[in-house]
Amino acid sequence: MILIVGLGNPGPTHKNNRHNIGFLAIDEIFKHHSLGNWRKKFHGQIGLGKIENKKILALKPMTYMNRSGQSIYEAKSFFNISSKNVIVIHDELDFPCGKLQIKRGGGHAGHNGLKNIHSYIGSNYARIRVGIGRPQEKGEIINHVLTDFSKTETHWVHPLIANTAKFIGLIINGEDSKFQQQVQQFTTKHVNSLLKKED
Repeated sequence: MILIVGLGNPGPTHKNNRHNIGFLAIDEIFKHHSLGNWRKKFHGQIGLGKIENKKILALKPMTYMNRSGQSIYEAKSFFNISSKNVIVIHDELDFPCGKLQIKRGGGHAGHNGLKNIHSYIGSNYARIRVGIGRPQEKGEIINHVLTDFSKTETHWVHPLIANTAKFIGLIINGEDSKFQQQVQQFTTKHVNSLLKKED
């Protein structure tokens, strides 16, 4: 079984925050692949189904970002899922808006959600890192991540999460580079098309 986790903060106030890109992506995966109905379990919301003929558990921890590890650990332990079969989707300050990269293993780079996950399940899991840009002033970081995406940013957010859902089967099958390439290629194509229409 593959555990796909979207990170974010619960509640309508945070729904479209930059910090919630993981929630937005897992919602789109859930819908695109018809993973049943969200159910409350493991201090989160879960959905079960199949993608690429592999059993999938989708998870949205409802513990707030900085305590995501508890929910993931409970789901992972219940279904006896190996850490290497865990995929976490999260925001990445160090990448420009819309850049996506796959990483397996390694450090948490100061991301509090990942830091907490590391403390529960170690570092041997996959991350889909989605760039949200970094504000110029260090003191603005909290406000930046907890603010909704701007109208301009939605040009890339919607196609990126749609393509993440469309091509997620590639990373499930271990084709990380191809997944990354396809998502970026089709997202860029969509964004360029939108910009031409606005011109």
